Amino acid sequence: MLTLCSLLMLFLPADQNAWPGFLGHGRTAIDPATLPLKWSPTENIAWTAALPGHGQSSPIIVGDLVYVTSVEGPMKDENIVTALNLTSGEIAWQKRFPSSDPVKSSTFVSRAAPTPVADAAGVIAYFESGDIVALAPDGTIRWQKSLAAEYGKSQNDYGLGASPVQSDESVFLLVDHQGPSYVICLNKADGSVKWKTDRTSRASWSSPRIVEIAGQRQLLCSSAGTIDGYDLTNGTQLWTHEGVGGNRICTPFPCGAGSFLIGSQTSREFPDAESVKKSNFRMTVRHEGDKWVQSIDWRTEEASPGMASPVVYGDTALWINRTGAVFCYDAATGEKLFTERIRQSCWATPVGVGDRVYFFGKDGVTTVLKAGRTFEVLAENVLWDPETVEKDTKAVESETDPTRKAAAAMHAAPEVYGVAMVNGRIVVRTGAKLFCIAP
Repeated sequence: MLTLCSLLMLFLPADQNAWPGFLGHGRTAIDPATLPLKWSPTENIAWTAALPGHGQSSPIIVGDLVYVTSVEGPMKDENIVTALNLTSGEIAWQKRFPSSDPVKSSTFVSRAAPTPVADAAGVIAYFESGDIVALAPDGTIRWQKSLAAEYGKSQNDYGLGASPVQSDESVFLLVDHQGPSYVICLNKADGSVKWKTDRTSRASWSSPRIVEIAGQRQLLCSSAGTIDGYDLTNGTQLWTHEGVGGNRICTPFPCGAGSFLIGSQTSREFPDAESVKKSNFRMTVRHEGDKWVQSIDWRTEEASPGMASPVVYGDTALWINRTGAVFCYDAATGEKLFTERIRQSCWATPVGVGDRVYFFGKDGVTTVLKAGRTFEVLAENVLWDPETVEKDTKAVESETDPTRKAAAAMHAAPEVYGVAMVNGRIVVRTGAKLFCIAP
């Protein structure tokens, strides 16, 4: 039986550390003793690195390289892939590509939101313009293509946010928007299309995940009303679960034996709070006879996430909402264990390592909780001084409408979008900077 970790070993040398995709999908094992519990602007910061333009993707790591994407220009004119040395933070190479779908760069539209994937052969970066580029570890271009040119430009008001996922030979993308939506599988070697399955149009920014259900690997998509399972080999839709409210941002989180967590929240696009109350749950999918059967194991009407997906760590399931409230449940039964507030809400999904769960607050304060069934704060770590940090005034000045200008000002300070973790290193990304934390 293949797990994500064993799949990763198919295309990574055994001696390489890796956090090779969004939420660490397929990450290699991390020794918790190699990671710091505490840090500050003057303690345990190995290096910082300025990035061109702005980006909302998470960094990824394979071996001694950190890969990160961004966009630059008033019309998001260039898509940029940067590779940095994990030990020193020095830029190994940087490649720029013209966007095939220029749109105004602003706080209100995604800016390099999809996180790339990588393996020993290099990195594959996908941008909301529909452009995809595959680069070797030395920066050599392996192949390029434009999904927008082949299947139409994005019609989401706020851009696209779904990150690709990978197997050993393929990369999978969920392209849900107000135009013709689809899920597509590309050959990692040359970018050729292996299969494409059409979906109903919908506004969503959630990322898919590869899971194993009843011995079969499936592409799991939770997006704007449905949860769907697709056969990885040919794109056949195996099953669907309808009537889910507000599942437009969070990625499903596996918790074993065909089970996974689903996170849903209210938004401008989906203000139905009553429906969202019924749409945060643990689901199990089984193969019975010739049918795929879905069941809700338990649900919480109290917890609703912000940007971060709910996670399972150990025997607990964790949600964090927009105000920084952490909801903890027994992962098997749904019994509520505690609800407590931490310093900041999170856009990055929490990460469990050893006896710790790291909550990377969006405004630079990371709260480390002791993993388990009771609430215990082990550390609160400040990444930068809010009084002296440089703000992004360009984004504010580019807005002419007073309401939009005021809203942009609320996001002018750095915000933590994503993280990557391997032995001895935690890499944290804001819009225009990387921080490497090390003991």
